[in-house]
Amino acid sequence: MSRYVIEKEKLIENIEYIKKKAGVPVIGVVKGNGYGFGIKELTKILKECGINFFAVTEVTDIPILKEILDGNDNILVMRSTCIKSEAKQIAENGCTATIGSEEACRVMESAAEELGVTVKCHLKIDTGMGRYGFMPSEISKAVNCYKMPHLEFTGIYTHFSSAFRNEELTKAQLTLFKDCIEQIKKAGYETGTAHCANSPALLNVDGVSMDAVRIGSAFTGRVITKAKTPLHRLGRLEAEVVDVKTVPAGYSIGYNGLFKTKRETKIAIVPIGHYDGFGLQKERETADLRYVLSAAKQFVKSKQMYMRINGRMFHVIGEIGLSHTAVDITDSDIKPGDTAFVDISPLMVNPRIERVYI
Repeated sequence: MSRYVIEKEKLIENIEYIKKKAGVPVIGVVKGNGYGFGIKELTKILKECGINFFAVTEVTDIPILKEILDGNDNILVMRSTCIKSEAKQIAENGCTATIGSEEACRVMESAAEELGVTVKCHLKIDTGMGRYGFMPSEISKAVNCYKMPHLEFTGIYTHFSSAFRNEELTKAQLTLFKDCIEQIKKAGYETGTAHCANSPALLNVDGVSMDAVRIGSAFTGRVITKAKTPLHRLGRLEAEVVDVKTVPAGYSIGYNGLFKTKRETKIAIVPIGHYDGFGLQKERETADLRYVLSAAKQFVKSKQMYMRINGRMFHVIGEIGLSHTAVDITDSDIKPGDTAFVDISPLMVNPRIERVYI
């Protein structure tokens, strides 16, 4: 059976480095099943390391976090929602809401009034990401949110769009964000905790920490940085070799018979496949010409996949199946029971696969 393995001590080293690098409180972002590390497991370790404020995007993650955090209210929902049912879930669970539009403000105020509660909120400013948030030209509309009797604004934030590759743009967004804060303060309102830095920003751009930072991918060590860091790249998908066989030259392997052996070949069968996340690829968030050409080449010539078994790298042969993969282990002494593993992004690993901390 496959499992996703994370080395706990190295994860803790990543966390401690991030805390030191930030120099301000760290908001642990555990969306996407804890960036694939398991929301329960990662949150518990972050809590053990002194991080006590967390962020998610899905309201379905709220009860999971509340159980781990002993019911405390330190949960920011990073979704400016106009859906009444979601607003009610945020309000009745004592979470901090994100307000990024007039309608989201109206819906949250209505939900809070119906429940007879005051909801803590962070205002979201859109400085260039183009998703949630008031645009800088809409600050007068944002200021009106502070007048709502059932909303208490304890923070304000924005999100950098290209901190992993464009320092100049990131600094321009930071300047714009600070200007928006000043406009709100001039209108007579306190903005509370200001945060803008995500993992790429903290590691690539100086002076972005402000009052807090939001970190997720950096904990896993799988984050794009311009300079080397001591972060450990963590996570591997593992399973035992379940069978070994030898086939003659010219033998078809896998679906559609697209691969034929060129010689007598020794094969290991490993119960890892598409269901686990192996062979899937996260789409790049760009559409430049270089990527289009690269994608075209990949279509014409499939990328060679590998598995590591007993310290050696071996070619995957044939099409990867839903639950199994064939590996060419010719001229090796590999046997059933030996452990095979692949380096795969935790975000691509099926959430149903067990996360094992060692």
